[in-house]
Amino acid sequence: MEQTRVAQLFLNLGHAFDHLLMLIFPTVVLAMAPEFGRSYSEMLPLSLGGFIMFGACSLPAGWLADRWSRRGMMVVFFTGIGAAAMLTGLATSTVQIALALTLIGVFGAIYHPVGISMLVSGRDKVGRVLGVNGVYGNFGVALAALIAGALAYWINWRAAFLLPGAISIAVGIAFALMVPAAPKAARAAARTGGGTIARGTLLRVFAILTVSTICGGVIFNSTTISMPKVFDERLTALTQTTLGIGVLVSLVYAFAAMAQLIVGYLIDRHSIRSVFVPVVALQVPFLFLAGSMQNYAMLVVTLAMMFFIFGQVPINDAMVAAYTDEKWRSRAFAVRYVVSFGASALSVPLVAFVYGQTGDFRYLFFVLAAMASVMLVAAICMPPQVQKRAAGPTR
Repeated sequence: MEQTRVAQLFLNLGHAFDHLLMLIFPTVVLAMAPEFGRSYSEMLPLSLGGFIMFGACSLPAGWLADRWSRRGMMVVFFTGIGAAAMLTGLATSTVQIALALTLIGVFGAIYHPVGISMLVSGRDKVGRVLGVNGVYGNFGVALAALIAGALAYWINWRAAFLLPGAISIAVGIAFALMVPAAPKAARAAARTGGGTIARGTLLRVFAILTVSTICGGVIFNSTTISMPKVFDERLTALTQTTLGIGVLVSLVYAFAAMAQLIVGYLIDRHSIRSVFVPVVALQVPFLFLAGSMQNYAMLVVTLAMMFFIFGQVPINDAMVAAYTDEKWRSRAFAVRYVVSFGASALSVPLVAFVYGQTGDFRYLFFVLAAMASVMLVAAICMPPQVQKRAAGPTR
């Protein structure tokens, strides 16, 4: 039991590092742009390769985890993403920055199909563990803005990549030393299947999950990528420094992270559909309002908007856990995240295009509100009750 708790702690930390290192760039780009003589809309697309690989590499990562070792893949994740972050901090040209950010995406792709499948393995009720894990991930999102803003303000933008990268490598070494591989008997048990679910129900859930994953991925990534710049322009009455922006963005994300604990609690006690519908429904009006708010009103609307956007994440993962066998669960999560992060990659050119064409984020929020409406229709079509599958032990 103690060993399980240690492994769970490392897996939760991995979620934090994954999002932290992926989202440092959207904040420090505000300080990097003048150094490289580029505008915000020109610098932001440098991260596109990273977000593409964040999704595309999920499939091979999930396949390797199921065929080789989930624990081994997590060691590769911690050390690889840390090294890639340090390379970004050492880059001296925009080409090098783009390549290093792409490498962050390659290693970052490992976590979700591998780490999440390890967490839910052997569990009947997954809501609470997914909720806690989601909080760690969202604190990683929050700390990305805070750490990046603070280090860029106090030292320089390079430190914002170098220090977290070095810490990630150290955590990876500790994980390798403190979390042993599962016994061979447990690995064999993990390959046994679970119960059966009607084909029609599976296809229905798959279609709903696909729509939710695509729309939710674009909404989540577009809001988290654009938030530092949105606050830079919309909250001038509150702050005018990268440090201040980082603090405010972090506070919003820290508050929103609590939604995942609440949603995880509800998933364990109610059907997924009864939780899914209201969480998505409440995203629509707040995304629409965010298009025209300023200063204090914008901050309040953003708090509510991000609360429900973050709250949706464990719902999608619970759907995958409820309808998949342990023997191919890493690959199932990999497919889910290939779709999610593939769609998320679209948010980079979307944000850059909208801002470059209009000089404002109004229409971006209107587009996201429309996508949330589509997702609401899909949520309403969700089967009212989810049949739980038998699960095997973690590897």
